[in-house]
Amino acid sequence: ILRGREQEWNISRQELQVLIDLELLTEEELERAIASQYNPARISFHGGPEFWINDVLNLGVDPVYLLDCLKQKFLAAGGQLLEHRAFVGANVLGDRVEVTTAPATTKPQAQTSQAQHPTTLTTRLLLDMMGHFSPIAKQARQGQTPDGICLVVGTCAEGFENNETGDLMASFTPMANQCQYFWEAFPAKDGRTTYLFTYIDAHPDRPSLETLFDDYFELMPQYQQVALETLRFNRALFGILPSYRQSPLKPAWDRILQVGDSSGTQSPLSFGGFGALLRHLERLVTSLDGALQADSLTRSDLALINGYQPNLSVTWLFQRAMSIGMEQSVAPNQINDLLSTVFSVMDASGEAVLKPFLQDVVQFPALAQTMLKTGIAAPGTIAKVIPQVGLPALVGWSGHYGALAGYSLLNVLASQIFSRSVPSSASVKPSPAQLRLRQWRELLRYGSGGDYHG
Repeated sequence: ILRGREQEWNISRQELQVLIDLELLTEEELERAIASQYNPARISFHGGPEFWINDVLNLGVDPVYLLDCLKQKFLAAGGQLLEHRAFVGANVLGDRVEVTTAPATTKPQAQTSQAQHPTTLTTRLLLDMMGHFSPIAKQARQGQTPDGICLVVGTCAEGFENNETGDLMASFTPMANQCQYFWEAFPAKDGRTTYLFTYIDAHPDRPSLETLFDDYFELMPQYQQVALETLRFNRALFGILPSYRQSPLKPAWDRILQVGDSSGTQSPLSFGGFGALLRHLERLVTSLDGALQADSLTRSDLALINGYQPNLSVTWLFQRAMSIGMEQSVAPNQINDLLSTVFSVMDASGEAVLKPFLQDVVQFPALAQTMLKTGIAAPGTIAKVIPQVGLPALVGWSGHYGALAGYSLLNVLASQIFSRSVPSSASVKPSPAQLRLRQWRELLRYGSGGDYHG
């Protein structure tokens, strides 16, 4: 069934505003959806200073209420929902897509009154929102190995004496087993959620989630200054989150578009899902509405909706700088030293530099300023990163860095030019040419981080 998980989704109020702007929730419904909130949040790395910031991932949204509220509005508006059904396949046939579903194997035997045979639905456009392990996305990627992986384990537990603040990113150990461990912690309505995560490649000798959980419980008492026997664990959480340099995923067929984690529009640094989807929600709604009105649903048309965004691509180097290859040998505290230096520079530069980065929005002025100041403040630390990430990765990254500068400049120019040539209202049916201009305009805005309103 369509139902949210029990564990809260952490987000900021600023990022939730799109649900009000698109009239998906009322102010009262949004307030009810917020289950917990706290301030401030900490950032710290082993051997370095602590940094504190407000209003980033400081709200816990109740997914059960949120999705149920949206589900009821969808049904009331005439939407159809097929629960207890599993995706089987899809065929693109000219001007339509035929989608086949079948009864889900996990469906309770007491609820088998519905037809047990496959059902075929016909639609003009199929949105694939089945996440990282979507069978459609896997077919489109043709067996491509992920370029990076985030392993994450965690729990929500009661019994913490100090539960007023959170951690956005913290480490208190050097590297071990070719992994640098990072932690997150959030106050929740029924306890405290703590995560252990690490960035790795897809080498088969990397640790399993079971091994990561062993380390999680071994290190938790030191991390939170609490004895495990004093905690009551409500649930455990874990995941394998792949990411690819080729992101977002380009449409492989007409009339099929990936959205959310299956599209790869999340930053390689983030855990995916909620925040990335909310950030792109207004753009997706407007773009898809225009594409359906103009019947511009070919693969090339849809490629402009999931187009290249350099502010996502530049974060690949950051992810690579926080992971170590299985055969590499670096100083145990190298990653912690690098992050301490970079965050010291960003913190000194102010929230206009630090806050967008913490919300997965990279902007050229802030990035250029941070790189210049970091290079001046700690040239030796930066020099150590070059052999770690590798020269090919650095050369490839410079292309994305240049593209980010170009997108930023074009975004400023386009804000004036496009406003005179493209209908601003989504209710005005655009011509195919106007639609492409609008979608290019949005790519420039989002690809440069110009959509951020801090």
